Amino acid sequence: MYPRETISSGPIILRPAVEADIPAVARACADPLTQRFIPALPDPYTEDDARYWLMEICEERWRTGGAEFIIADAATGELDGVMGLHLPDRFGNVEAGYWVAPWARRKGVASAALRAVAEWAFEQGVPRVHLVAEMENVASQKVALAAGFRHEGLQRGGGPIRGGGRADMALFGRLPGDSGEPIGAFLPFLPEGGLTDGVVAITMLTAGDAPAYQALASMPDVVRYRVPPEAPPFAETLYRCAGAGYRWLIGVQAEMAIRDAATGAFAGDIQLSHLTPPMREAMVGYSLHPDFRGRGLVTRAVNLLADWAFAQAGLRRLISGTNPENLASQAVLERAGFTRLGTQKEYLPGPDGTWTDNVEWLRLR
Repeated sequence: MYPRETISSGPIILRPAVEADIPAVARACADPLTQRFIPALPDPYTEDDARYWLMEICEERWRTGGAEFIIADAATGELDGVMGLHLPDRFGNVEAGYWVAPWARRKGVASAALRAVAEWAFEQGVPRVHLVAEMENVASQKVALAAGFRHEGLQRGGGPIRGGGRADMALFGRLPGDSGEPIGAFLPFLPEGGLTDGVVAITMLTAGDAPAYQALASMPDVVRYRVPPEAPPFAETLYRCAGAGYRWLIGVQAEMAIRDAATGAFAGDIQLSHLTPPMREAMVGYSLHPDFRGRGLVTRAVNLLADWAFAQAGLRRLISGTNPENLASQAVLERAGFTRLGTQKEYLPGPDGTWTDNVEWLRLR
């Protein structure tokens, strides 16, 4: 059993819950975002629920070998959230879980609390601490990385969704020998609101873009040059759009929507894929809806993305590839400052089991 004690960590403390915390717990747990990612919470959440959590659940957690702390502001004592350790599994590994009150978000309290409770657990002899976060809960994934937890994979169907169904869960872990230093993403996220030149804008792809993305990806002249050359099912598109933030954060792919800057309408998609940290390299790909063609939007989007990638993301090489017959895409790359390198023979999958050549392009910082 863990000792019931207070852990100090700079601007916050972790302490056992007291009855005076009930009103703040009730207010925080009634928050829609808290409810969204903790499906076991009652809805609506009342002070009676908070009292039951404190008097029954917390006590049971402590008695049976877990821990449940209040995250509190070290100066004011105000409740900022909750940080807990579940019971050890059969190998002695321990899962950490937390929530942060709406009034304390974006202040670094969650990462400070997670780092502190992990180090405290290691002092108690715990061999490993891990955290799981729903694939769409990118904020929680950022907390894990900021607390020195390494990304370890995705648990398919690993957690429940409020209202039914299962969600994929991102897994992050930390061992006693890990430094605990923050782990940065290969590519930073775009600035708030995305990138724009006043004519075109690019923003991170979200689940709300799925219908428009699907419509574009199903058009014959877009399918023709897709890899592979086929329209995706909508379930795949929705999953792709919903998980864009997760894949961006862990360095798999950065997927964005091209938008008309004046209206915000979805005009197409653009992405950085084949991310290669040692060479500081990524591959640019894109497509545009016919309704928005002929206005130079893709060239503007590629230039916006390239300027950001070189100046803000630290890349030094951007590559791209086109089907030899896709002259429109080749013209975009030429206008955006890419140089044609050569042709890879039978490199891209074509229709009906065939293979087509790939024209290589490069732009250097």
